[in-house]
Amino acid sequence: MIYAPKIRQLGECHLSADAPIAVFDSGAGGIGVLREVQKVLPAERLFYFGDTANAPYGEKSDAKIRRLALLHGERLLKNAKALLIACNTATALAAAPLRARHPDRLIVGMEPAIFPALAVTAHPRVLVLVTAATERSEKFRALLRRAEKKANMTAVAAPDIVPLVEAGLADSPEMERSLRALLTPHLSPPPDAVVLGCTHFPFAARAISRVTGGVPLFDGAAGTARHLAKLLSEAGLISTKFGRGEVTLTSSDPTALPLYRRLFEKGE
Repeated sequence: MIYAPKIRQLGECHLSADAPIAVFDSGAGGIGVLREVQKVLPAERLFYFGDTANAPYGEKSDAKIRRLALLHGERLLKNAKALLIACNTATALAAAPLRARHPDRLIVGMEPAIFPALAVTAHPRVLVLVTAATERSEKFRALLRRAEKKANMTAVAAPDIVPLVEAGLADSPEMERSLRALLTPHLSPPPDAVVLGCTHFPFAARAISRVTGGVPLFDGAAGTARHLAKLLSEAGLISTKFGRGEVTLTSSDPTALPLYRRLFEKGE
């Protein structure tokens, strides 16, 4: 396993089945998605980039998020066989323009796991935690409108979770206090399910569970990893090499790499 100390290009290579998969997030959140990708594609070369120097994306303007995501997406696509945007906010604002620019490339994004959450009971009450930017995006609003036909949906922007996760405080008294202040108004009556609509949020799952009283939590990491594997297989781009692949972690803020490594190795 390689832990790169600074941003670098993936290196010159031909776009083939043995080229790397690039995984991009605004910071540490996409590490959870990276872990799921490695589970289903253990022989692949995985290159992770987290833009911690510019985190959190969710509180920035749409134009700035789109500019950052397009900048990093274009750079990563130069030498990767696929790009996984492991960030709900960046997906909502930049996945479509990236696909329009690169219609022949495999670009996979994140979507809040709303529809799996609808199966918990008949016409459930579902609380969806998102960033402010995701909440106001038309992509998310359209998804919510579809779900409202089958459930009582409430979307809540949770601005403190990302910076606390980035600070290494995912399961801390500070996180729990913030969550109680934010979520208490939405817990009477309690929801039937909580959707974690940002890839940073699953790292705060234990604190969220304590605050919500153990309500089932849903996130899209595992499903997205399986979808990526399916698309790679259909495109004939599964690695032909045997044995364990390698994981390279990079960041726009090298001081974030110890946190990335801890989250990748321990999941907490």
